[in-house]
Amino acid sequence: MTTANPTAFAAPAPHAPAQKLHELAKTIRSKNAGVNKITFDIIFREAAQYERVKRSRVLSRESMAALFGVPATRISDFVEYDPAFAIKFTMYRQRPSGSAGDGDIFGAQQYAPLLELEIPA
Repeated sequence: MTTANPTAFAAPAPHAPAQKLHELAKTIRSKNAGVNKITFDIIFREAAQYERVKRSRVLSRESMAALFGVPATRISDFVEYDPAFAIKFTMYRQRPSGSAGDGDIFGAQQYAPLLELEIPA
């Protein structure tokens, strides 16, 4: 029988600096989720980084709406998925994918504002 590592979810030392989200996450991406939505995935290698970001509450339905400059009602889903150390949210598009005026038909270029988010220690 194995025992859990008691330090795996320990809070970082108080003097630990804030870090950018891209320094903590393994994958940060956006992609189509049907013709009317874009989904965003933030995936972590280890539980410690995932728990740190989750605990910080920097990523929430409301903060993502503010970051992307949209009303919170445009965020259709916001999920913290513990088994995969992942945070996922989905946003309604301004206009359907591929329609006139759509600047990113695949939704793959929308994640950039997430990269520089500051995550406190």
